[in-house]
Amino acid sequence: MSLIREAIRQDAKQLAALQEQTFRDTFEALNTPADMAQHCATHYSTAMQEQEILNPDMITLVCAEQENLIGFTQLRFKNSPVEGNAKCAAEIQRLYVEKNWHGKGVAQQLMQAAISSVRMLGADQIWLGVWEKNPRAISFYKKFAFIEIGEHVFVLGSDAQRDIILRKNLEGSSEQG
Repeated sequence: MSLIREAIRQDAKQLAALQEQTFRDTFEALNTPADMAQHCATHYSTAMQEQEILNPDMITLVCAEQENLIGFTQLRFKNSPVEGNAKCAAEIQRLYVEKNWHGKGVAQQLMQAAISSVRMLGADQIWLGVWEKNPRAISFYKKFAFIEIGEHVFVLGSDAQRDIILRKNLEGSSEQG
């Protein structure tokens, strides 16, 4: 059984490598090598992951199988583009699982841990952006009762892409899953 825990500073190097690999596995075939290289260099350094792990406005959860990180999710509590009646909205900034672990329940465990974590911190809504060309992820989020509420632009390298914004109400809503 895989262990989900909060990331610690010592996870930063392995987390950075996992983030880059899972991002490339998911999106490389549909993007240019230059855009992928620029994005990965900008977002997945060990130093950046250490900053994110230590950021008090973020929670990074990792899924470990023995000493190896096989999945992660990063949650943040500021800069929500979601308009509405949320008292406290949290974002799933990233949720990825190493491809050899797809279909083994790791993503579901990470999603449940993410929802539990933000609920404990008082969030009443959780939202995320997902690329319109990622049907597997869209289907996954809809199974957790996320609904489409809008869109925004995600810039990958030099390419402005359309992300769908999905939201899930966590308390007292018909959208609750």
